[in-house]
Amino acid sequence: MIADRLAEYTRALCYDHLHADVVHEVKRRVLDSLACAFGAWNAEPCRIARQSARSVAVPNGATVWGTAHKTLPDLAAFANGTLVRYLDFNDTYLSKEPAHPSDNLAAVLAVGETAHASGQRVIQAAALAYEVQCRLCDAAALRPRGWDHVTYGPFSIALGVAKVLKLSVEQTVQAVNLAGVANVALRQTRVGDLSMWKACAFANVARNGVFAAMLAREGMTGPSPIFEGEKGFMALVSGPLDLAAFGGKNIRWKILDTCIKHYPVEYHAQSAVEAALAVREELLSKEGRAALTRTAEVEVGSYDVAIEIIGRDPEKWRPSTRETADHSMPYCVAAALLDGTVTVGSFEPKRLSDPKLRALMQKVRVVEQDEFIGWYPKAMPTRVTVRTTNGNEYVKQVDYPLGHPRHPLSDREIEEKFRGLTAGLFTRARAGRVIDMVWRLEELKDVGVLMPLLKVARPRK
Repeated sequence: MIADRLAEYTRALCYDHLHADVVHEVKRRVLDSLACAFGAWNAEPCRIARQSARSVAVPNGATVWGTAHKTLPDLAAFANGTLVRYLDFNDTYLSKEPAHPSDNLAAVLAVGETAHASGQRVIQAAALAYEVQCRLCDAAALRPRGWDHVTYGPFSIALGVAKVLKLSVEQTVQAVNLAGVANVALRQTRVGDLSMWKACAFANVARNGVFAAMLAREGMTGPSPIFEGEKGFMALVSGPLDLAAFGGKNIRWKILDTCIKHYPVEYHAQSAVEAALAVREELLSKEGRAALTRTAEVEVGSYDVAIEIIGRDPEKWRPSTRETADHSMPYCVAAALLDGTVTVGSFEPKRLSDPKLRALMQKVRVVEQDEFIGWYPKAMPTRVTVRTTNGNEYVKQVDYPLGHPRHPLSDREIEEKFRGLTAGLFTRARAGRVIDMVWRLEELKDVGVLMPLLKVARPRK
């Protein structure tokens, strides 16, 4: 049974099984996720999630990031996970079903803090959660069946937490059973006009995955077999799951195949933004800034998955929320062309309603390219063509955006991302201390020592 296989792998995994590059990659993802979290500190859904978590006080619980408040680990996983996810700036995995596997980290850290787990145990659990979620994404697509990608999350969370808590094989099986039975999420989360829930969807299944593991620790059992049963996960949700061998001594770990974002946009827009910026540079160098006012048409050549997610719905040409705009190919390309960059500020309400940006979006056409068939998920080919009213044409194509495993961000660039997104909340000295501690994560005897460093200097909400 799949649950048994997952539990046995979880129990057997040792820190020594992790390659040095895997350990280092986990630390990169922790730092990147913290950057994304504090960049989202003042966002409304993050404030709501934080207030909900702060309604329950647990003296020896898990820290609500940015505060000194401790709460239940499942509530901390929800609040902190919402922070990580809100900006759509955290990492991505591309496969039959795409995912954002750093969504697992808030839960692993929350439980790690309550269990006084070492940095090494947290690193093990994080690598494991990445491995499980990505292998599930490789096995079957959920999107065509109407389910959201976060539906795989309860399993990866429950197993990561089981590792932190040192659950037995039998307890871990039950954690998987409990996590799987009640946490199937609708794809409506990412269709049409997107809501605040986009940031919360995985955080919610993380909360439930933590709760499942905690129940299993106390002896609670769940329905079995959860995957293979008559009314189980494969029959009703995923279809057949043929899971490949998991990471180990001679098998590459999946975390190494995930992508860190350079821009705060849905991952399929990363190549489009880079291509648009390159087109803009050439256009301005040859015709001057006034050329932007002579844009007649912007054609974005892309591939089927990207178009389905961010280049198909009519709402993508008239986004009314940040959540919709960062999942809009027309918006991201138009913002890049007009502004010469795409930042967190590109999605502020005032920018969303800018008439020049709105007008340029209406000139954007998203076109599926036959020659790109079969490239995804190994590559993200996007071609941006700008045609001007005077008959000139400028074309740029990007296949592997910055942050892709074939074009990775450096450690220094991730540090800069952290410093930039935490500016105003952390002093430069405090930011430096956090960075240093994350790079030394495997040396920590208790991961909880990191949490006081995350208290924001001047919280506004």
